[in-house]
Amino acid sequence: MKLNKRALIIAGAVSVLALAACDATKEASQAAKNPAAATVNGKAISQRTVDMIVAQGAASGRPDTPEARKSIIEQLALQMVVADEAIKKGLDKSPEVAEQIDAVRQTVLANAYVQDFVKNTPISDEMVKAEYERIKTMISGTEYKARHILVEKESEAKEIIAKLKTDPAAFEKLAMQKSTDTSSKVRGGDLGWFDLRGMVPEFGAAVSKMEKGKFTLEPVKTQFGYHVIWLDDSRPIQAPPLESVKPQLTEQLQQKNVKTALDELKAKAKIEIVSAVAQPAPATPTAPASK
Repeated sequence: MKLNKRALIIAGAVSVLALAACDATKEASQAAKNPAAATVNGKAISQRTVDMIVAQGAASGRPDTPEARKSIIEQLALQMVVADEAIKKGLDKSPEVAEQIDAVRQTVLANAYVQDFVKNTPISDEMVKAEYERIKTMISGTEYKARHILVEKESEAKEIIAKLKTDPAAFEKLAMQKSTDTSSKVRGGDLGWFDLRGMVPEFGAAVSKMEKGKFTLEPVKTQFGYHVIWLDDSRPIQAPPLESVKPQLTEQLQQKNVKTALDELKAKAKIEIVSAVAQPAPATPTAPASK
């Protein structure tokens, strides 16, 4: 029951650096409410902005260190200096730049709406339990615990089967000696518990017909080679304990709620697509052929 990690932000991760560039002229007015981490020509780089970038980095596995914060502040300072120069040149009035600034603003606002929706629409334990019970009713089938010995040639597999007919207890030793499956041979060919749907068809078909405590009397050919299989056990597939999947189920329900809310907003809006035709790429100039 593997669920994806949280994917609630509808437009992807927005660069806080881009936002800082758009809002560079507003930082000074917010200084009283938001302590400054640094100032550039009298304008503040807010501590909150630095903290947001650090939090984004932490989500990607980057540590929060004094060096990392210093580097972030230096990048923001350079960006602010360059952004101010762009404004002095009137580049913020350029239609192309204005459209980009507006697009970033809309993305930030959309993300803020989603985060606010999640915060104010909590998922209760009852909702999680109900979803868990719903999923449990969909779980069916059998899982198997088996061992195998994988070899390249059919003749090798038949030799192994002949030895097992004489001494079935030798399976684990033969797997460690003969199998080309490096991941299972160290465990005597043990594959652990598995669902047949996760196996190649030929392997799954062979296991489904086997009896517990028996091995295949004929080699099973798959794309990987020839298998000699021993079936240890089988059992009905069981759902994992609720507590072990509660965080994933909570996120799944949050995503579902967000999607429903956004679909409703979209349905109420009047959206008219004027043109979705891709613009042709400009032709690449080619050098004249040499004579």
